[in-house]
Amino acid sequence: MAFFKKLKDRLFKSSSKIDEGLEAIVGDGGTEDAVVEIEAQEAALAIEADAEAAQERVQAEKDAAAEALAQQAAQEEAARLAAEVEAAEAEAREAAAALAREEARKAQELAAAEQAAKEAARAEAAERARAAEDQAIRDAADEAAKAAAREAARQAEETRLREEAAAAEAARLIEEQRLAAQEAQKAIEARQQEEARRSAEKAQRAADAQAAAEQEAQAEATRAAAEVPAPATPEPLKTTLTPVAPDLAGTTAPPAAKPGLLGRLMGRAAPKTVVRRVLDDEMLEQLEELLITADMGVDTALRVTANMAEGRFGKKLSVGEIKQLMADEIARIMEPVARPLPLYPKTPQVVLVVGVNGSGKTTTIGKLASQFKAAGKSVVVAAGDTFRAAAVEQLQVWGERAGVPVLTAAQGSDPASLAFDAMTQAEAQGADLLLIDTAGRLQNRSDLMEELAKIVRVIRKKDETAPHNTLLVLDATTGQNAVNQVKVFQDISDVSGLVMTKLDGTAKGGVLVALADKFGLPIHAIGVGEQIDDLSPFDPQEFADALVGYER
Repeated sequence: MAFFKKLKDRLFKSSSKIDEGLEAIVGDGGTEDAVVEIEAQEAALAIEADAEAAQERVQAEKDAAAEALAQQAAQEEAARLAAEVEAAEAEAREAAAALAREEARKAQELAAAEQAAKEAARAEAAERARAAEDQAIRDAADEAAKAAAREAARQAEETRLREEAAAAEAARLIEEQRLAAQEAQKAIEARQQEEARRSAEKAQRAADAQAAAEQEAQAEATRAAAEVPAPATPEPLKTTLTPVAPDLAGTTAPPAAKPGLLGRLMGRAAPKTVVRRVLDDEMLEQLEELLITADMGVDTALRVTANMAEGRFGKKLSVGEIKQLMADEIARIMEPVARPLPLYPKTPQVVLVVGVNGSGKTTTIGKLASQFKAAGKSVVVAAGDTFRAAAVEQLQVWGERAGVPVLTAAQGSDPASLAFDAMTQAEAQGADLLLIDTAGRLQNRSDLMEELAKIVRVIRKKDETAPHNTLLVLDATTGQNAVNQVKVFQDISDVSGLVMTKLDGTAKGGVLVALADKFGLPIHAIGVGEQIDDLSPFDPQEFADALVGYER
């Protein structure tokens, strides 16, 4: 009904417009019939247009209503979906909360399980520790028992060895006594035979002398009677020669028999006797004291005498035999260390010479430089003793004698710097050897020894393998103090070899044997004088013979 009312109103409005149009036409003077016909057509067209417009509006309203219904349905659907989403979100939140609670419960259970596992692990570790401690105690007890058993076995073995040694010593003593008795018997028989021979010779010499006297008297009488000298008949040589026989009776030689008349006339001396003495404990102690006074040291002296007595204890030895034994034993100790200064293919070969004050370092460097120069080597000398007055000048004199250049620095300058510069210059000149002199220093002065260590460190900055040789020069007159010198210098500068000087003076030289026995360092040369050629290679046998005074 509302729709038709609206349509009627719209048609009324359209008829009003028609009325207005008609009035306009009439006003223009048209005829009444024409106006009526036109108005009728226009009204029909207007009605048709209005009807179409009305249809369009109805359709538009239908579309709007449908759209409104669709929007309403969409809104309702959106509301329903929103409600469903909200319900789903609520459900999801509830599920998440439930999941969180479940996760929390599981985490608590896991934490509880981990805690229980840790407790179990701690308990197991504690149990293992207790088991290990118990095992260690048992092992220690077993080891102690084994050690006690080993100690008991060792003591038993030592007891057995001592008993065997005592039995062997007793057997040796019995055998030595038997041999000594046999030797004594032989000596007695030999002495008796010698005495009988001497008695026979004495009687023969007396008879010969008497016969010679009678012949001389007869010849004198004949000369006096005939006044013509008669030639005397010469005696046979075998009747005038007295052989020399060793005296084996003891340590004291019996008085020598006087030569006969012809022996005195011929100038023949009395026979020389050889004194022998039994090598016993007393004699060994005397030999030990003799070697100790020769600066050989207690340990080395005991070793030498013990080796001498091996296989010879209880036997009679002469002075010459003892000297030979001692010289051979000393030479055996010295033989492994008698080595010349090694030469290496690397150039320049750096030789660092160290030692205490006055040991002969500068002199030794001059002699070494001369020998190497004579051997065709190119030698450079560095005067590293910048402390002692005139030390540089002394080395320059030796350099002139040897014909080698000497690198110097101002007195009081740093010797380590000089050593570094000398290595650089020697390398530039293509030298084969670089001999570096150092200031003398006492081994108990730690500051001076540290300066020597600094020289070594600086040299190694230039060449990691340098110094290739470190020679320690020792004064033979210092005695056993040389042992301490070698020990200290070896710790600081890594001594590679020794040179012993001043053996031509009052030095006893036995300390060289002690050094060879204790340290085993090579002994390259020995100094026996002040001349440039008085540096000899070390010969162990010659040194040993000279030390004990034995002539071969």
